[in-house]
Amino acid sequence: MEATVLCKSECILGEGPLWLPGTQKLMWVDIERSRLYEHDWRQRTARHWQLDKRVTLVLPLQQSGQLLIGMQGGAAIFDPANGQYQWLADIEKEMPTHRCNDGAFDAQGRLWAGSMCTSLQPGQGSLYMLGKDLSLHKKISRLAIPNGIVWSRDNTRMYFIDSNQRCVQCYRFDAETGDITFEKVAVDIPPLMGSPDGMTMDEEGMLWIAHYGGYGVYRWNPLTGELLEKVSLPVPNVTSCVFGGPDLDVLFITTARQELGEDALRQYPDSGNVFYVQTKVKGLPTNAGAFGAPGGAAVQALLRTGV
Repeated sequence: MEATVLCKSECILGEGPLWLPGTQKLMWVDIERSRLYEHDWRQRTARHWQLDKRVTLVLPLQQSGQLLIGMQGGAAIFDPANGQYQWLADIEKEMPTHRCNDGAFDAQGRLWAGSMCTSLQPGQGSLYMLGKDLSLHKKISRLAIPNGIVWSRDNTRMYFIDSNQRCVQCYRFDAETGDITFEKVAVDIPPLMGSPDGMTMDEEGMLWIAHYGGYGVYRWNPLTGELLEKVSLPVPNVTSCVFGGPDLDVLFITTARQELGEDALRQYPDSGNVFYVQTKVKGLPTNAGAFGAPGGAAVQALLRTGV
């Protein structure tokens, strides 16, 4: 399969694609330009918001119309209607050389988000869980570039990527408590295929992983470690992917221009653009977060006071 350009956003570091089924819109971020993008699938139009600090991920909230965004220093609730955000929680805010990276909500609506050093120093990253009561729990330490995170359909396993380790790690997952226990390496990525970055899961439980430096998205079986197929892209640095479209059978893919010199950009001019491809298998809906939902007293207090 080969992907086609959807939007010529020319992101320095495009990341975090999110499909919103209610509005038929695709969201993503350009981390290094501090931009949040929106593409209307039906109208084929795009726009973006310029924020005041790096924005690293965008996720849906149960409260309609609002989004959670990961930023340098923590997480915030973003309102597309006015382009404003309200701070939600600090995540290594006291460390100016650190920022959030990839993340996801589990089925209970808790946020899982990685942190990393902007200079990519190994061992400086962590994976956190932000509880619905806004309590922050460090789950894994001594990471380099925490990236893709998804859960098995039966919610008993968590799959997680630290890009420098070139593998997908499988953890036993307790859905009630959020406790995790390392079980095994589910997928090993050969160096010639680049480094694993963001990922998503299809309805058959297979992992679709963006390979940074690998010119594509690869579909892997996490139960056997077997490579099943590849979506080829005409750019090297592929960063993340998500299923969307009216039937959840379109794979949207973000890419990056960073680390490419002038000669490489002439060779790969579509670097940083967003791509899409029709797939034979459907994906799964993205979990929504409990923050900002009606009755969320802690969050509502933050919104009222404008903290």
